[in-house]
Amino acid sequence: MPHEFKLTRRVEFAETDMAGIVHFANFFRMMEVTEHAFFRSLGFTIHGHEPGVTIGWPRVSATCDYRAPLRFEEEVEIHLTVAEVRTRSIRYQFTFRKVGSAIEVARGQLSAVCASVEKATGKLVPMPIPNAIRDAITAGPPEKLSVE
Repeated sequence: MPHEFKLTRRVEFAETDMAGIVHFANFFRMMEVTEHAFFRSLGFTIHGHEPGVTIGWPRVSATCDYRAPLRFEEEVEIHLTVAEVRTRSIRYQFTFRKVGSAIEVARGQLSAVCASVEKATGKLVPMPIPNAIRDAITAGPPEKLSVE
């Protein structure tokens, strides 16, 4: 069962600030894009539909620590590791590295809760992760999750 996924992408000009460095908020977008690609690689979508219910994954926690600058047109590899799978939530860790070097640019974490929208009130309601998704995703071994 998959517990990790890697995505490589090039930094776009619109993602940078006046100094030509990736703006901090864009690391959160990159984490989300990587999570979506991970779900697609398993045959799922982050915004899924089951009979009578629409399933989403609202974020309940997101952090990112920055270690080195990332600039326009540099390539970055985003390594997603599933840190924990609970009854209703998944926690991911992300490591950002410049392609072609061992330079770690940033390290992030994201927690998402499986939820549906209650039709009568419009409120998000936490729900158990569907079995098909739970069966396809597992947490990585503890040694893969160590913080350097």
